[in-house]
Amino acid sequence: MRTRTFLALALWGPLTASAAVIKIKVDAPIHPVSSEYIVRTLAAADREGADLVVLTLDTPGGLDTSMREIISAVLNAETPVAVWVGPSGSRAASAGFFIALAADVFAMAPGTSTGAAHPVSISLTGQGMDKTMEDKVVNDAAAYVRSLAEKRGRDVRLAEDAVRKSLSYTEREAVDGGLADLVAGSEEELIARLDGRAVKRFDGAERTLALAGKPVVERPMTFRQRFLLTIANPNLAYILLLIGLVGLYFEFSHPGAILPGVLGGISLLLAVFAFQILPINYVGLGLIFLAIILFVLEIKVQSFGMLAVGGIAAMIIGSLMLVKAPIAELRPSLGFVVPVVLGFAAIVIFLLTLVFKAHLRRPVTGREGMIGETGTARTDLSPTGYVFVQGELWKAEAASPVRAGEKVKVVAVLDGLKILVDKA
Repeated sequence: MRTRTFLALALWGPLTASAAVIKIKVDAPIHPVSSEYIVRTLAAADREGADLVVLTLDTPGGLDTSMREIISAVLNAETPVAVWVGPSGSRAASAGFFIALAADVFAMAPGTSTGAAHPVSISLTGQGMDKTMEDKVVNDAAAYVRSLAEKRGRDVRLAEDAVRKSLSYTEREAVDGGLADLVAGSEEELIARLDGRAVKRFDGAERTLALAGKPVVERPMTFRQRFLLTIANPNLAYILLLIGLVGLYFEFSHPGAILPGVLGGISLLLAVFAFQILPINYVGLGLIFLAIILFVLEIKVQSFGMLAVGGIAAMIIGSLMLVKAPIAELRPSLGFVVPVVLGFAAIVIFLLTLVFKAHLRRPVTGREGMIGETGTARTDLSPTGYVFVQGELWKAEAASPVRAGEKVKVVAVLDGLKILVDKA
């Protein structure tokens, strides 16, 4: 029991003896990390008997599965939930619009917007949905938003237009149109205005909020959730993938370097972990690996740069297709991908060139290192005699007569420490 209490204190802060107002904030796309954060907070609020959870929301949208997990938690929570779109300049678009509609209270700060909830999807080939599939998805989303708006007593037509027509609404348009409940400039103002307000829950029951004098507790993300949120950034995940590939290649081509292999392995594992959060397009991932193969072949095959150009094209296309997310914030941007791909291609080709040159470098020691060396005949070679090569006197045999003092070149190394030479 003490262990569980200590964990609760470490993760959530001190538990209050009386019911409290719990504040949480999501200013990122809706994906599994933000879903876990909200769902777990609502469960903790129910256990603690909180009076209200205030969710400050600023999001461009996100993944449908994560959105539905959040909405399900909001609708089934014993604690009333108020969504405040703020501060000024924020938005609750797409998936954020659905979440705000599902809340017991939908409030917005001045200068905010909501709506633009038309569903978007990307297929495995990177193309949009066909007409039939798009109609199915849109009709499903429209029915979902109608059910939420009707049950919450909000304007069904405006809610459906946000889905079918991608309409967006300012805070005043949302309140006047019956989508949002009120405009509040801050979380404190929202809590003050909700004190004594009767809230109709999703199951039809009414609950009057008594918030005056109650403590307000902020519940930030745990360290693990913040770390996952950082890793889930598509640009960072993409960089980690490339660092992992370069590091492992360098380690395999130069065994014993250790540091590149360790760094590459860690980066690659972090990238794989991020890809479990992001919706990965495996065709895009395959194109990135194809680009690596083309870069390697560029060094082995005389293609006059065509393989390198193909590798760069495959890398750019695969990078843009890597994350099949409905919003730009969950996909690597073109302005980020192009310079990274060009830099990555230059690094890989440079490393491969060093390896290729090392393989072609003529040996400088042993029997092979003698071939091609030049020296001076110390005696006549007709056909045998002695030559001076690499600071040493060697017994030599010449294919044609050589006079003492003439320059000779080593052709081969024979048995018995004897070399075969010819005139240089």
